[in-house]
Amino acid sequence: MSDTNVDNKTWKLLEKAVLASATEQRRSRRWGIFFKILTFVYLFGALALFSPLLSSSKGVSTGSHTALIEVRGMIADQESASADNIVSALRAAFEDENTKGIVLRINSPGGSPVQSGYIYDEIRRLRALHTDIKVYAVISDLGASGAYYIASAADEIYADKSSLVGSIGVTAAGFGFVGTMEKLGVDRRLYTSGAHKAFLDPFQPQNAEETEFWQQVLQTTHKQFIASVKEGRGARLKDAEHPELFSGLIWSGEQALELGLIDALGNSSYVARDIVGEKKLVDFTVQDSPFDRFAKKFGASVAERIAILAGFNGPQLR
Repeated sequence: MSDTNVDNKTWKLLEKAVLASATEQRRSRRWGIFFKILTFVYLFGALALFSPLLSSSKGVSTGSHTALIEVRGMIADQESASADNIVSALRAAFEDENTKGIVLRINSPGGSPVQSGYIYDEIRRLRALHTDIKVYAVISDLGASGAYYIASAADEIYADKSSLVGSIGVTAAGFGFVGTMEKLGVDRRLYTSGAHKAFLDPFQPQNAEETEFWQQVLQTTHKQFIASVKEGRGARLKDAEHPELFSGLIWSGEQALELGLIDALGNSSYVARDIVGEKKLVDFTVQDSPFDRFAKKFGASVAERIAILAGFNGPQLR
């Protein structure tokens, strides 16, 4: 046998060995990817399965206590400070036979007037049913707009001297892209049934009649907000006709006390210890399940967030 034939056989054997190795590596990678996906699906399914069990208020009655409910962040549907979450926590706290008082610890810029209104109404309803349990709103850093709307339903409101309180007003913001589209040479083609169906479309010029209509909607919401605050605070407002009290301005805790927007200066521990008379705080705040936290962390509600930031989600109490 010639050396050439030997070399050819050797190269063919090497080629087969290399191809076999590459095939094995590809197969191994495929199985690796498959098992990783399978593990991910299993964990995701487990979180979804146990989500209803893990999403609940934390309150566990272990004797006389002051119930604590956090109102933190944007007040909106699907947020931690949604009406569903806050109302569920309130009902659990009121129904606990060991609850001596309830503290709403607020740190929020406001949000949806609808969600805020739901919570306001439920606080007043539950207070009427459980006259022996008082509700105290305690504003930490910020209790503005819809957050103050909620606070005004409480028996008393407390804040720090440097807290930001008030902002009793309504806003609805957006953007106009008409000039940008003209520069880009882009035509907007929108088909509707109804003369004003697209009146909030940011790609069309503003219409004076529609702008006036929208302003009336905001003014109506503002009047509802003012009426609720006056009803909740009553005679404690030092000057209900103050020209700037309901103008949307925000006040320090010290200024808010002078105006009657709050009742006294103090924090949650002070209220529990010295006002309620039960220093033990039990947290009734509804907590997101691990599944919900996972979804939020990885952007399951990106579109909703963009809508909020762009101002396309209706009026906001601010």
